[in-house]
Amino acid sequence: MKINKVILYFVAGLAIVALPWVLQIYGNAWVRIADTALLYVLLAIGLNIVVGYAGLLDLGYVAFFAVGAYLAALLGSPHLLQAFPQLAAMFPDGLGAPTLKLRGDYLAIVTLGFGEIIRVFLNNLDHPVNITNGPKGLAQVDSLQIFGFDLGKKSTVFGIEIPSVTNYYYLFLVLVIVSVIICHRLEHSRIGRAWMAIREDEVAAKAMGINTRNLKLMAFGMGATFGGMSGVLFATFQGFVSPESFSLQESVMIVAMVVLGGIGHIPGVIVGALLLAALPEVLRYVAGPLQQMTGGRLDASILRQLLIALAMIGIMLSRPRGLWPAPEHGKAAPAPVPTPVPVPVPVPVAK
Repeated sequence: MKINKVILYFVAGLAIVALPWVLQIYGNAWVRIADTALLYVLLAIGLNIVVGYAGLLDLGYVAFFAVGAYLAALLGSPHLLQAFPQLAAMFPDGLGAPTLKLRGDYLAIVTLGFGEIIRVFLNNLDHPVNITNGPKGLAQVDSLQIFGFDLGKKSTVFGIEIPSVTNYYYLFLVLVIVSVIICHRLEHSRIGRAWMAIREDEVAAKAMGINTRNLKLMAFGMGATFGGMSGVLFATFQGFVSPESFSLQESVMIVAMVVLGGIGHIPGVIVGALLLAALPEVLRYVAGPLQQMTGGRLDASILRQLLIALAMIGIMLSRPRGLWPAPEHGKAAPAPVPTPVPVPVPVPVAK
C-alpha cells in the first residue's frame, strides 16, 4: 500500500513539473493561467488559517493582498522617485495591525469594511501628493530577481529556452509546497489545536485557559503574511497594479475557494483554489462560441460569470461540505452500539 502511494506521489510530482511544458505547446497564455492559479492557491492557504483553523470569517482579506502588491510596486517602479525628488537624490540607484472582540457576522462586516477602506484609500491617494497614482495604477514594476537571476526575462538552460511565465510557475510551485508544509505543521501543533478549539467554541476555549485574544491575533497575522507575500508576487508577475484588482469580489472569490474546496482541509483548499482560479480563464474560450451561437445577444463576460455560478451551485448541491472535506467532517457519525438487555435468571425457591 505504501509503495503504491509513493508511485502515485512520484507520478503526480512529474506531472506538476512537466505541466508548463505541456501548456507551452498551446501558448504562454495557458502557462499564465497556471501561474495565476498557483498564486490564488497561496492566497487561499493563507485565508484558510483565519477561516478554516480559527473560524474567523474574514471578508477583507484582499486588503493584505493589496498592501503587499502596492508596497512591491512602490519600491520596484520609478513612480515613487518621480513623485519625491528627495528620495531620488537619496537613492540614485532606486529603492529596491484587526478587531478581536467581535464574532461571526459582526467580524465579517468589520473586515469587509477594512478591505473596502484600503481599496478606496489606494484609489484616492493621488492628491494632494501623488503616492499611489490613484485609479491609473502603478506600471513598470520591476520583475523579481533571485540571486541575480531575473525571472521576468527568458533564460536558456542546456540550449532550451525557458520563458518568463515558466520561471514564475516554478517559483510559485516551490512557495506553494513550502506554504503547505508550514500550514500542515501549524495544523498539528498546539497552536493549531488551540485555533480549532476557538473555532468550535470560543467561550469553552477561554474557560480552558486558552488566550483567545493572542491566538486570534496570531491567526490574522499569519493570514496577512501569506496575503502580503502573494501581493508582492502578483505585482512583480503582472508588472502593473491598480485598485481594481483588489475589489470586494476578489475577497469573496478567495473565501469561496476555501468553502468550495473544504474548510480547514489543505488538499481541499488547494483544489478549490485551482478550480475557481482557472475556471474563469478557461471559460473565456467557451463563452465566445456560446455568444456567437446566440447571435451576439449575450455579453461574453456576463455569460462567463453565469457559467461559473451554475458550476458552483451544482458543486455545492452535490458536495455541501466541499469538494474534499476534512476526514472528521466528511464521515457520518458512527451508529450507536445497542446495549444488551440483561435477561433475568429465575432464582430457585427452597421448599
